Amino acid sequence: MDKQNSQMNASHPETNLPVGYPPQYPPTAFQGPPGYSGYPGPQVSYPPPPAGHSGPGPAGFPVPNQPVYNQPVYNQPVGAAGVPWMPAPQPPLNCPPGLEYLSQIDQILIHQQIELLEVLTGFETNNKYEIKNSFGQRVYFAAEDTDCCTRNCCGPSRPFTLRIIDNMGQEVITLERPLRCSSCCCPCCLQEIEIQAPPGVPIGYVIQTWHPCLPKFTIQNEKREDVLKISGPCVVCSCCGDVDFEIKS
Repeated sequence: MDKQNSQMNASHPETNLPVGYPPQYPPTAFQGPPGYSGYPGPQVSYPPPPAGHSGPGPAGFPVPNQPVYNQPVYNQPVGAAGVPWMPAPQPPLNCPPGLEYLSQIDQILIHQQIELLEVLTGFETNNKYEIKNSFGQRVYFAAEDTDCCTRNCCGPSRPFTLRIIDNMGQEVITLERPLRCSSCCCPCCLQEIEIQAPPGVPIGYVIQTWHPCLPKFTIQNEKREDVLKISGPCVVCSCCGDVDFEIKS
């Protein structure tokens, strides 16, 4: 019994490991079978383990210094100038594709991108807008689609197509505005815009209601039935503060 205990307590001379640990490598005197040339080198391009493989160790604990496979990637796309995009939420039932973002926000912020050519020369270019949520994340990107002659000859009264694009580069909303006069003294040519979502499918309209002083609009559904009213102030331009438009039932 004493001889057996002394053999168990003896350290391994060629590994310098503590007492009780088995050797990690074979002793130098071990030559292996005929043709044996030592341990193979590190392998390259191991295939990923099959789905559900948890690897060595207790279940539920990650293995250190090991790659993790079959995990979702949360790389958030980044727009121009490092503006992060809003992560895509789970689409609700019967929601048009691309509009699921609107179910998760309570307000949107629209910022027009400044065109240097337009500022320096006055040459009218296609307007571009960033549509963001309250956290500063970009929800959509909007770009005007009109020809050069229409933009510079008709000015603010020009007809245009505004295409709203999501973070996957897909057009989710199209706004169609015909040629309209900006004067409130001409009730036969009031402002109007058609909203399509998905593109080609009208879902609503915004039309101007004639008033001698105030900007008033009506929001209609796809059947042109009145849904909401929009009322703005008498002076819609302000350099010192916000201009509020109230949406009413």
